[in-house]
Amino acid sequence: MLPGFLTRAVELLLGREGRSLHVKSAGGASAVLVAVMAAGSYAVVAAEHGARGAHITTYPMALWWSIETATTVGYGDFYPVTLWGRVTGSVVMVVGITAYGMVTAAFATWFVSRDQKRRHHLVQDAERAAHAVSGGQASLCSSGALGHRHGLGPHRTAHQTLVVDGGLEDVRERAEDLPGVSG
Repeated sequence: MLPGFLTRAVELLLGREGRSLHVKSAGGASAVLVAVMAAGSYAVVAAEHGARGAHITTYPMALWWSIETATTVGYGDFYPVTLWGRVTGSVVMVVGITAYGMVTAAFATWFVSRDQKRRHHLVQDAERAAHAVSGGQASLCSSGALGHRHGLGPHRTAHQTLVVDGGLEDVRERAEDLPGVSG
């Protein structure tokens, strides 16, 4: 039953084509972290079993130790005393740091991409408004200024050049100042 559950969980986390890379990487890192914490808990109990001065003697204690080790909290209430227990702790710690770093990076990238999409839509709206105002002769350049396309060059001919600082509203306000344009 457990392998079927794990297969289904991994399929849900990683198998969706419609999900973004951010969700897949955060889900994958979280799944690996949970698996390493569970296996690390079992390994540290096995390594510490019967050792003199061992603090981690049961699976629930080991699971708590694994969680605090992966998150690098390390209260010090449980710690391994054997070499293999410490090696296991090192693996759990490195995987925990890596997984939390990947999840944090995935969230940060997601927030940045949302902001970039929002800005892209503002630029598109401003370009559409400028295109409508100029009779189809102006377009938004990457620098934020409205320039002429189709070989008209940077010279002012019969068309006005607008500078866009504040997005669509700024284009509308500046467009009202053009001769022959009414609000």
